[in-house]
Amino acid sequence: MEPFVQKQYDEYQANRTEKTILSKDELRDRIIKDLSQVSKMGVGEYTLYQKYLEIHMRYPTQDIGTLFGEEKQLVNESHLKLINETKNNIWFPKDPMDFEKLEPELVYTDSLKDKRSAGTLTEKWNCIRTFTSTMKNSSNIGRNMHYIVRDKVSGKYLGVICITGDFIDLTPRDNYIGWEREYKTNSGKLNHSCIGSTIVPLQPLGFNYTGGKLLALLCLSDDIQKQWEENYGNKLVSVTTTSLYGKSKTGGLSQYDRLKHWKKMGYSKGSLSYELTKETEKEMLNYAEEHFNEKYFLLYVAKRENGQTLKRDHRNRMRQMMYSKLDIPKDIQKSDHQRGIYYSPLYDNTCEFLRGEIEEDSLVKSFDTSTEALTELWKEKYARKRITNLLNNDRINLDETLFYDDVCFQTWDETKAKYLGEVGR
Repeated sequence: MEPFVQKQYDEYQANRTEKTILSKDELRDRIIKDLSQVSKMGVGEYTLYQKYLEIHMRYPTQDIGTLFGEEKQLVNESHLKLINETKNNIWFPKDPMDFEKLEPELVYTDSLKDKRSAGTLTEKWNCIRTFTSTMKNSSNIGRNMHYIVRDKVSGKYLGVICITGDFIDLTPRDNYIGWEREYKTNSGKLNHSCIGSTIVPLQPLGFNYTGGKLLALLCLSDDIQKQWEENYGNKLVSVTTTSLYGKSKTGGLSQYDRLKHWKKMGYSKGSLSYELTKETEKEMLNYAEEHFNEKYFLLYVAKRENGQTLKRDHRNRMRQMMYSKLDIPKDIQKSDHQRGIYYSPLYDNTCEFLRGEIEEDSLVKSFDTSTEALTELWKEKYARKRITNLLNNDRINLDETLFYDDVCFQTWDETKAKYLGEVGR
């Protein structure tokens, strides 16, 4: 180990506490049970199941005796206030053309309390993200920038965005750029690109007005570019994202399809690792910390001198190691689910810069990335056409939202019966 890493390791060892560890056979049985259950599910059902587990973990309930018998209530009373306030602050139009009045703004969340509402902005972001998207709200170690998108005039919520560090390997993107892996990983150029890892519009903005396209465009905005450079010291020159579905979604279109400034690169290879339950993953990490201590430390504890995590992709690395050590059958580890890959170069010569052929001062901006310009593009090219089409075909629904707070109180069978058809909406 490098001296600064060794120092961290010594401090970590000195502060370790004793934990109860499952035996190898007990842990193996738990992992196989988890993976066997989810590997039998289709893509939509698995996605919803992960959401069900997430909600019950983040917002747990308990049975309380009342005059009317036992009923389920949230364990944390503040959660109820947070959920209700969030749900009641979703933007709804009074008239189909009210989208024209919207002035979207990106609110960068931090630990400060939002004086106008319950909870911190971070808690508010997590609440919106958890209850408005069927995709699991997964946190990433490393670079993360979270935004609540709201209407500047009314303060109503339009959606949430999360910007994270870009994928190390993504073949269609890398082929487009002309990236050689050795140069890409050693030059630091990967730090000049990011992922729109969460791009979630709220309903009814999403369905009625293609709100997903608005948020995808805002991922390219000056606000995000400036915050990235301020936080990490790297000029942002491109943005990557992936769709929920790839070729497997018959007849389905992504919110990124035919979206100006975004290029479709193709599809991922289709090897999505199934997730363990939180309880099983915790037991696996406890076992790894006890039996493979140094490896655990390097993946989950060690930091670089700049404070960033020492190892990227720590969860996949740990999972691969432990599955190998425990002899977990390969046929239950991964699905063949593909995702569409989309890429937005912010400069005409982004690829040349990422290949190391030009310096930053030679970059030529491709388009106007102000929030105002991107919003106007969305209104005129996408929102207006969408709402007009819905009106002409009597398909508009201005007062329907999609908020999964009732899942807190539902069984898995109840959740599946009500929401399976909404996955990917």
